[in-house]
Amino acid sequence: MTDHRPIGFWLKLVDRLIDERFADTLEEHGVTRRQWQLLNVLSRGPATGTELDAALAPFLSAVDGETVQENLAELVESGWVALSPSGYSLADSGRTALAALSSTVDKTRAITADGISAEQYAQTLDTLERMARNLGWNE
Repeated sequence: MTDHRPIGFWLKLVDRLIDERFADTLEEHGVTRRQWQLLNVLSRGPATGTELDAALAPFLSAVDGETVQENLAELVESGWVALSPSGYSLADSGRTALAALSSTVDKTRAITADGISAEQYAQTLDTLERMARNLGWNE
């Protein structure tokens, strides 16, 4: 008889493995996963520091003391993100870097979902969202 592990086991394991895979993939290109996420958020338009904090809050490690500001500082220093009095925006060099990294990230995403149909993937996301809402999460 197979010992069925609880959902928490699988959620934590998959989350850790995704983090590790993306960290390895992006590190090869000199970018952290949080920086990749910031570039993606900013690709949709300018944002304030508060908006970026909110967008990345679920991903930041409180244990490590990770902050959006430390990741933004490197992106601003590299010229990929511009800072103005109204907030942050993606610079042309940031758009170029994001486009170049996208194919690498797409390959990692494909590996993650290999053997899973689009319907199964969508159902998994729907189920996880429902569980989160059942536990009190409200977007």
